[in-house]
Amino acid sequence: CVALLRELTGAEDALVVNNNAGALVLALNALAAGRGVVISRGELVEIGGSFRIPEIMERSGARLLECGTTNRTHLSDYEGALSPEVAAVMKVHRSNFAMEGFVAEVDARALATMLLPHGVPLIHDLGSGLLIPLDDIGLTGEPTASDAVQAGAAVVTMSGDKLLGGPQAGIIVGARETIARLRENPLARALRVDKLTLAALEATLALYREPARVKREIPALAMLSATLPELRRRAEALRKALGPRAGVSVVESDASVGGGAFPNTAIPSIPLA
Repeated sequence: CVALLRELTGAEDALVVNNNAGALVLALNALAAGRGVVISRGELVEIGGSFRIPEIMERSGARLLECGTTNRTHLSDYEGALSPEVAAVMKVHRSNFAMEGFVAEVDARALATMLLPHGVPLIHDLGSGLLIPLDDIGLTGEPTASDAVQAGAAVVTMSGDKLLGGPQAGIIVGARETIARLRENPLARALRVDKLTLAALEATLALYREPARVKREIPALAMLSATLPELRRRAEALRKALGPRAGVSVVESDASVGGGAFPNTAIPSIPLA
């Protein structure tokens, strides 16, 4: 898995744990236990299953240091929050909702560049874990893992299921020295995955070497890639199989991506009514 993750993301090293929440706990504990971690107020989100970023940070032993406001955070806010007590800065991708209107945020590249002379690592939580762009099927705006690595984050965390399409797992990629610190942390053993999960993840990752094939063989991506004519053929076949007495008709609607990604995107779909 490590070799494939390095190949697919461009990261120097990688580590796999039980889920993305576990990946965040491990990263924060290894890099910032007992010290401060700066995060924008607009990124103190709930990531599903009632898991909230502030609570995850608390359990890791790191101390939450908020900066900016709910709707607007600037680079100067992060700079103003830095002090000898700060061990890391954390950026959380708001993958399951969007803020519009009078808003501002700092992109990962600008943040990592600002932190570099201070020697403070950037932890970037991507959430859903997209490995390849989906622009060709009309899904845009979601950063890929390689985007986050190239932006300069020391640690990038993401889910192994959801958009990636593998088994439930937490994937951590990043700088060699940083990942080494995570791997040596005692929590890494407590959060590790079993060999069956690693085998399933490795088989999934191997498909990503062929982007055309991956969209056919990974169910989540295959469903997202399905065309309207294909969906209409499926719907008509189901309608006929149910028979005229069922009173079922084929209609048009919009679907959502799900999996905590592309929250504003509506996908044209064909349901049965």
